[in-house]
Amino acid sequence: MKKQCGAILAVLTLSNLAAADNFASVFYDAQTDELVVTMKYSGTNPGHTFSLQWGKCRTLADASVPDIVADVNDSQAQDAAQKDFKTTTRFSLANLPCRPAKLTLRTAPRFYYTLQIPARTTAPH
Repeated sequence: MKKQCGAILAVLTLSNLAAADNFASVFYDAQTDELVVTMKYSGTNPGHTFSLQWGKCRTLADASVPDIVADVNDSQAQDAAQKDFKTTTRFSLANLPCRPAKLTLRTAPRFYYTLQIPARTTAPH
């Protein structure tokens, strides 16, 4: 019985230490040329901020548009998972070097969201 209680406590402790960030919604806003990302996350406070770490544009031989990957980073990734929160962040795509493109967003542990970014309709600022 002691072993079983210890194992249950270990699982509960680990689940409270690190909960995964996940996508609630993602869309491209053509009017502002921004990516709008709503993240669901757990922590001790709602003050988490999210940023993108961009990969390189790459064109695969069988692809019609380039691929690009961006990692979504949580400013408080190690925050203990006590409450659930949600926040929306807008990311400018004005400097995205490859357009149109297939964009894949990644967040730990293995959540992905893929969407098409259209060709630029106006000159970058």
